[in-house]
Amino acid sequence: MAEHLTWTVGPVRITRVEERITGVPWAGLVPAGADHLESCRPWIDPYVSGSGNSLLLSVHSFVVETPETLIVVDTCVGSAEGAQLAGDPAFGDRLARVVGGFDNVDVVVCTHLHFDHVGWNTVERDGQLVPTFPAARYLVTADELDADRDEEDTASYERAIAPLEAVGCLDAVESTHRIDPWVTLESTPGHTPGHVSVRITADDEVALILGDLVHTPLQFAFPEAPSNPDYDPAQATDTRRRIVSEHGNEPTLLLGTHFAPPTAGHVEIDENGNARFV
Repeated sequence: MAEHLTWTVGPVRITRVEERITGVPWAGLVPAGADHLESCRPWIDPYVSGSGNSLLLSVHSFVVETPETLIVVDTCVGSAEGAQLAGDPAFGDRLARVVGGFDNVDVVVCTHLHFDHVGWNTVERDGQLVPTFPAARYLVTADELDADRDEEDTASYERAIAPLEAVGCLDAVESTHRIDPWVTLESTPGHTPGHVSVRITADDEVALILGDLVHTPLQFAFPEAPSNPDYDPAQATDTRRRIVSEHGNEPTLLLGTHFAPPTAGHVEIDENGNARFV
């Protein structure tokens, strides 16, 4: 288990809290990745297995602490039954220590509603599912809430979202919603209809928490390489190309929600138009 990684953007502190890292064969998540792997050496190496046969899929939350607001971005897998990835019961204790107790959290951002991003939204107490963060507002875009859901997403919704609606702590927000002077949501659709990233800005410093816009940094170099779960692969490709165009050779700190350590970096584009993540 990696030590908590931290970054600062002006007065804002960002902390990565890991649930687990799992090796996933390229074919299982980003099939085209195997074809492009060698052209991405050596900068891709921290994010793949030693053999290169698998990408290292990290599941973690980001805790964003601004001068006004304590925010948790995505809550990992949790104890959902039948999940494709196993959760870690000890994750809750690690997260609680970072935030100083669940009662301290003001806002929970769900970049989208896949099971590995909402699992700790709720916990079971006395046979009932209740909000893990009792004082927090949980934010999901209206487009994400209105989207069609398959069987897996429906089960995740019933466990991690419906109990929040029942007690009135869920807010349906726009994809450009501002949380406070430093943190806003940014629309990055394609992986799901209402998917958002989280932008942190302080003066000239910018960071972007990506959600599932990309599952591996290889997709910065090859934005056309889709992820199997992408709802609209063409739209997801367009969104990745936009992010590379906007942030390539810029000081924007990009934080991958599924990137193994070092997790964050910058997109550099060479004179031939080739992108890498460093």
